Amino acid sequence: MSSSDSHKAWLLAAVCLAALGMPLSFTGPAVVLPAIRDVLGGTPVQLNWVTNAFMLSFGATLMAAGALADAYGRKRVFLLGLAVVALSSALLTLAPGIVAFDLARAVQGLGSAAAFAAGTAALAQVFDGPARLRAFSLIGTSFGVGLSCGSILSGWLADTVGWHAVMLSPGAVSLVALGLAAPRMRESRNPQAMGLDVPGTLSFTAALSLLTLGVLQAPDSGWGSPWVLAALAGALAMGAAFIAIERRVAHPMLDLSLFRFPRFVGVQLLAAAPAYGFVVLLVLLPIRFIGLEGRSALEAGGFMFALSGPILVVPTLAAWLAHRFSAGVISAVGLLVCAAGLVWLARCAPGTSLHGLVGPLLLIGAGIGLPWGLMDGLAVSVVPRERAGMASGIFNTVRVAGEGIALALVGAGLTALVALQLGSSASSSVAVSQAAQRVATGDLAQALALLPGMDRAGLLHAYGAAFGTLLCVLAGVTVLTAVVVFLFLRGEGESHGAEAALKCSTS
Repeated sequence: MSSSDSHKAWLLAAVCLAALGMPLSFTGPAVVLPAIRDVLGGTPVQLNWVTNAFMLSFGATLMAAGALADAYGRKRVFLLGLAVVALSSALLTLAPGIVAFDLARAVQGLGSAAAFAAGTAALAQVFDGPARLRAFSLIGTSFGVGLSCGSILSGWLADTVGWHAVMLSPGAVSLVALGLAAPRMRESRNPQAMGLDVPGTLSFTAALSLLTLGVLQAPDSGWGSPWVLAALAGALAMGAAFIAIERRVAHPMLDLSLFRFPRFVGVQLLAAAPAYGFVVLLVLLPIRFIGLEGRSALEAGGFMFALSGPILVVPTLAAWLAHRFSAGVISAVGLLVCAAGLVWLARCAPGTSLHGLVGPLLLIGAGIGLPWGLMDGLAVSVVPRERAGMASGIFNTVRVAGEGIALALVGAGLTALVALQLGSSASSSVAVSQAAQRVATGDLAQALALLPGMDRAGLLHAYGAAFGTLLCVLAGVTVLTAVVVFLFLRGEGESHGAEAALKCSTS
């Protein structure tokens, strides 16, 4: 192997490790959230920020991180991001309270955004043609391995070592990636890069932050609360400001003209599609299995592996299908299969055995695995090579920001549905609202204390009915997304693009 090939291989290994560690940062806290709550305390809103702080900072800064990497050096930003992930992982285990923990999670999201954006931008510069597509497919595979194995690994660590080990695992992976990249990765930058679009970055981050804040606070304060309305109005104003800024600046962070092309829009919709049909379950189901049903973290991890495990193998099927069908057809069929699994899961009451759950969980995971296998390869083809930072930023920002918004909306929706189910069982609407929030975050004991006339079986029944309704709504959203993605990505050109993007899965 030549020196150049050796450097490419080590760089690819380092970026794949970074991609592997990111889903560990996402799935791990969901598995050990009850343990975090027992140690650090916190209100339901503060506990929701355990996940959302990471997703928000990650999604809001990806495009900015890509621009910084192009301007100031991809190696520099990549290594800095990995170091921040490792440091914040250690800080999580030392947090004196839930607020400090949430802040450290936000810092961890910043580091992950820097590492991911800079790493993928660097790969886009050293790989070309089929090799480039193969490299990006391996990143998607690594991310899928992290999602598939993250829950069961976190469950094993939580049961054998404790929740601190779960928090340290992304940092450990980042340190290994840093050790591989530091002596071997070559620096690169875009000579035409204009640096950071500060007004665009600030307005975009403010819009996402205010939207997330408003949605998370709504179950506690009410949707008509002045604070909630102000946050949502501020999000709308900042979103409009962002669009206005990006239209006027000479070198925008986000080239809005790209949204005139149906294929580009279709790929972005495809990036957001798994959020409502799959990603939200990676957070909601561990809370249900551990906090409400009383299963062990390891047992819950086994359940979650049934959901996420298909992502390890189904993309290979997508590669075979890509020789015969367009990306629109493959993606739409996958999303429809996922929707069928969601409807099936809606009929499974709390306490259902693994034997009863494995069918719908596998169906959801297999369905989402089809578009999952196409996304990264297609994303590389929609933006020119010289805009590598933007290519990474746009696609992953849509994916991660969509997941963060989905988590906030779905969490608020579940709380409202639980409160609706409990409404006739208690005279105090305040008690019902507070109990619903506790149930949604897996705190069954506190929910029962707030509703003295309610027993555990009744509370679980109310939760099961609310959860089933929520899953049917998510299935409807997934079906609608399938139709739109099919219309935008059904062309013959996309068939060849999907085939090329996935040749690496069969080679």
